[in-house]
Amino acid sequence: MALARRCVRLVCHSSRIISWPAVTPFPSTTKQLGTSATRHFNTSTTMSKEQIEELQKNPFFDKYADKIAKLQKTSPEEFLGRLSAQEEAKKPKVVKPKDFSLPTEPKAARAMGASAEKTLDKVMKVELLWERSAEEVAAIWTEFWLHKDAVSAAIPAATYQEMRRRFQEFPVFLLPLPRDQGYEFIMVQLKGDEAHFSTLINYQAHQENAPECLGLVHYTEVAEEKGLVLMAGEYDTNILSPKEAKYLVDMLEIYYAQPSESKLKLLKKFTNTPALFRHMELIDEINSIELEGSQLN
Repeated sequence: MALARRCVRLVCHSSRIISWPAVTPFPSTTKQLGTSATRHFNTSTTMSKEQIEELQKNPFFDKYADKIAKLQKTSPEEFLGRLSAQEEAKKPKVVKPKDFSLPTEPKAARAMGASAEKTLDKVMKVELLWERSAEEVAAIWTEFWLHKDAVSAAIPAATYQEMRRRFQEFPVFLLPLPRDQGYEFIMVQLKGDEAHFSTLINYQAHQENAPECLGLVHYTEVAEEKGLVLMAGEYDTNILSPKEAKYLVDMLEIYYAQPSESKLKLLKKFTNTPALFRHMELIDEINSIELEGSQLN
């Protein structure tokens, strides 16, 4: 069965952008323009027909008519500037592809055993889950993370047992992340039920203190009762896009859940004979991966 069809629910979320209605006046300076409220405004000869029509459609036009007229007379330059800013704000935002990362400051070193244990009850009320079916638990978990810059999944417990066994056997690995002009390598460090992702350039600079671009926690509290392990992780939006964060989670599953013979060979080579490991082998291996939804724009 193809890996993409396994019963693993994976959802990637990104924060919503909320825009408030603008109350900004619109510019004008010389012609007379009537409104339904019979007020008149001087309009600039540089205003187009579309701009005038847009001015009339503004829901705050009548309410702020006097203030608009006053601003036109006292500061026509500011008036026109506000119109330009309003039009720019309405243009669709172009999301530029993430570029290759630069080194950043290391995270603060922690004393051994000082980090608090990450348990499910610190994330949500676990008692809400006990009377629910496995399908309902997965849906609740997905909804909980829906509006955060995060990835989440409800993983079958048996699948996660295989993954965790390989976490222990291959605690560090390298993943190629497609960028706009090539690949950036991401180092993943696995310890217990956690996975910590850092850019290779940061890992080389700071080792275990490398700042994370993505951190995953696998919560096992309901595994025996519901047959699910609940995974969640937040990512650095300055480094990763939502699709890129999901891609890294997909790749982790590909290599650690039920890897093909060629992928298992790469895990073993990277861990046991690193001198023989070649980065390009990972890129070549990507061509054999058919995972629905993992293609980046």
